[in-house]
Parts: sequence; structure tokens; C-alpha cells
Amino acid sequence: MRPENRKRDELRPVTLEAGVSRYAEGSCLARFGHTHVLCTASVDENVPRWMKGSGKGWVTGEYGMLPRSTHTRNNREATRGKQGGRTVEIQRLIGRSLRAAIDLKKLGERQIIIDCDVMQADGGTRTASITGAWVALYQACQSLVDAGTLAENPVTDKMAAVSAGIVDGECRLDLEYIEDSAAQADANFVLTESGGVIEVQASAEDTPFTAEQMAELMRLASKGIGELCDLQKKAVGK
Repeated sequence: MRPENRKRDELRPVTLEAGVSRYAEGSCLARFGHTHVLCTASVDENVPRWMKGSGKGWVTGEYGMLPRSTHTRNNREATRGKQGGRTVEIQRLIGRSLRAAIDLKKLGERQIIIDCDVMQADGGTRTASITGAWVALYQACQSLVDAGTLAENPVTDKMAAVSAGIVDGECRLDLEYIEDSAAQADANFVLTESGGVIEVQASAEDTPFTAEQMAELMRLASKGIGELCDLQKKAVGK
């Protein structure tokens, strides 16, 4: 049996609480079981230098894990003087994922910076970050509409992310750490509500998995993404 007797196609208990930050234009506390990520969106009226004059905006992500988000304390990356490769990879993934769900021309020449801070980690921190970040992004864009700065919200589609993997020969949705650490294969899916594929990351730990198993992982992920997008809709009141 899975931890907490979850079915193989069942998400962990998920909550997406919008508007948790007093000062950020958009925010969301994303809880996927025992994984908790605070996502904030900040509007910057400047774009990167290389985008000036393009008539388009930009969305970028930053990601970090608090020192006691894990069982033992991790040193802050700032004290080491540089970010680790994993952090950089996840930041780029967050940015790519969000840019696929927004019309950058309608955003205008401004930047939205998404900060994802992992408060507690139990597997799936990148997928929780992306799912919560969409809520924060939507809320920040809506604040521009409410202020009369934009005519319409430039977010084009709901999108979310979820993990899936093969544990003990069984395809499972939304792995927590104890499953992820024992998985024969694991994957992260970033999909839109309308069925579009933004990114898929998948790898086997030792034994290759089959095309049929990959198709089943995609099926599980699609089911989970649909449920997550419903939660996003409730979070932003849309």
C-alpha cells in the first residue's frame, strides 16, 4: 500500500491558498501533503535590457529551500556564494512553464518575478512550486487589470505540474519522498488544462521502462493536472 493508503491515481491532499502575502501583487501557499511552498509574484515595471523596445514582457522564476525544510539543516546557498545546479535548473523550469501560459505582448514591457520558497519538503517541490506559482502569477496580472494598467488578464490558460513514477512495478501519481527515493522511474509533467504539453522530464533509475508505462504515467499526470487546475480555479475565483 502507498503511504496514507492512497490509490495509485490519487493526489496527496492539496490546498492552494491565494493572497497569503500582504505586500506581493500575487501570492499562493501551495501544500502538497507535507510539501509546502510559498509562491509570490512581484511586478517590476522594467524588463531585462535585452528585451527593451520589444513591446513584450517577461516572467522569470527564483527558487530556494529554507534551511530546515528538510530533515537536517541545509546551509543557505547565499552562504556558499553561489546557487547549486539543481536550484538553477528548477528556476529555469518555473520560468519556462509560466511563460508558456501567458501572452507576453499583452503583459507589455514589464516583468513579473516569481519567488518560490520551499518551507517544508517531502517530494515534488518543483511541481508544487509551478502549480502555486500559476496562482500567484494570475493574481499579480489581475492586480494590473484592477488598477487599469492592463485591459485584460494576459494569462492564457491554466497550467500545473505533477510528478508520477514507477514504484514496486506500479505506476503512481504524485510521489512523496519515501516513494520517490525508491522509484524505479520518475517523471515530472507540466501540462495545461486544455491538454497542451509544456514540459516532461522522465528518467529510469536502473531498468528502462516501457512505452506503455510511459503512456500510463502520462494518463495519471493528465488526471492529476485536471484536478489541480480545478483547485487553481477556486483559488483565484475564476
